Amino acid sequence: MRVLLVGINPGVRSAAIGHHFAGYSNRFWKLLHESGLVPEAIGAEDDGRLPEWGFGVTNLIPRMTPGIDTLRPDEYAAGQRTLRRKVRRWKPAVVAFVGVSLYRVVFAKKGPISLGLQQDTFEGAPVFVLPNPSGRNANFTYAEMLAAFTTLAVFVRAERGPRAR
Repeated sequence: MRVLLVGINPGVRSAAIGHHFAGYSNRFWKLLHESGLVPEAIGAEDDGRLPEWGFGVTNLIPRMTPGIDTLRPDEYAAGQRTLRRKVRRWKPAVVAFVGVSLYRVVFAKKGPISLGLQQDTFEGAPVFVLPNPSGRNANFTYAEMLAAFTTLAVFVRAERGPRAR
């Protein structure tokens, strides 16, 4: 696995249809393609194809909520334990946290967070922070989101070297 993409938890539509980043206003799939991370346009229904390109996708917390305001501290703690086990098992080359808030919680960070490669590692893997692509995220423009996803694509291509098959 080249990149493990980590979301915070499933939204209403994702839970309803059983696919990641499925909200009508979510730009995740468009960003994956336009950034060059995946070679063709795909949608939430195609999330099972991500391993074809070396990607995995998971959520920190499995419980569906319409927003993150009802997530409990014990759910974050349990999710981090589970995520650590997944990363140790799958050994991704990069762990990409999809959302600044998610990164803040996992690494107990305060203050401004820059998108992109972080100094932190997660179970030995480099950590990337991507903006939350939800249509509700007004903190970043689409251009800023695309720049962050493109930076990840460039990083992944540079890191492939000996890992390329």
